[in-house]
Amino acid sequence: MLGRNRGPPRVVRHSSSRLQTALLIAGVLIGVFALYVVYELGRYNAGYDRQAVAQRRAELEVQIEHLEKTNRELRTRLAELDTIRVGRAREQAEVARTMGDLQAQVARLSQELAFYRGVVAQGAATAGVRIEQLRITAGQRPATYIVHMSLVRSGRVETPATGSVQMSLDGTVAEGARTLDLATLTAGRQRELRYNFRYLQSFEQELTVPLSFKPERLNVEVSSARRDVAPLSQTFLWSVEASP
Repeated sequence: MLGRNRGPPRVVRHSSSRLQTALLIAGVLIGVFALYVVYELGRYNAGYDRQAVAQRRAELEVQIEHLEKTNRELRTRLAELDTIRVGRAREQAEVARTMGDLQAQVARLSQELAFYRGVVAQGAATAGVRIEQLRITAGQRPATYIVHMSLVRSGRVETPATGSVQMSLDGTVAEGARTLDLATLTAGRQRELRYNFRYLQSFEQELTVPLSFKPERLNVEVSSARRDVAPLSQTFLWSVEASP
């Protein structure tokens, strides 16, 4: 029996190994905890406040949500403005079309009115031509002007009136008085204007005046193709209206 009790104490060694393992695990946990405590102390000493950071994060999340909401509202408003813009463009096109129709009607009525004015003013039996309107506006290019002129009948209308119109411009240059004819004012492109109408005819003739020339009077002579109708001569003061 004594010989049997002298064997190795296996149970005692097994319990000692477990104790060492438990102590090792506890030491590791304590070390990890100590490192975490040291880490938190370091952040605290550096001015880091977890509660303040959490509060700031919540505030930023609220701001982000508010900005996203504002962004959605702005996108909706932009879509509404695009719709309004398209609608206004259509309205402007419709108004422009209506204005064009009205202007065409006004022009037609003006022609009829000019004709009847001529009939009332001139109750003669011979069919003559007179200048109903003449005005001058500035052209698109420097030293260019547009002469707007309307011719009407001044008697009974049975056949079209035909003939020509001559223009000349009186003025002064450094050397003195000078007169420029239509060929000079149009660089040789036109020497006279031809007309052929029954009631009314309008002209828009471009004139180019030399820069050294100072216009004073515009002379217009309307000649009929009929020999029994005397030419009509009129002089207009050179007055340039503002372009519409």
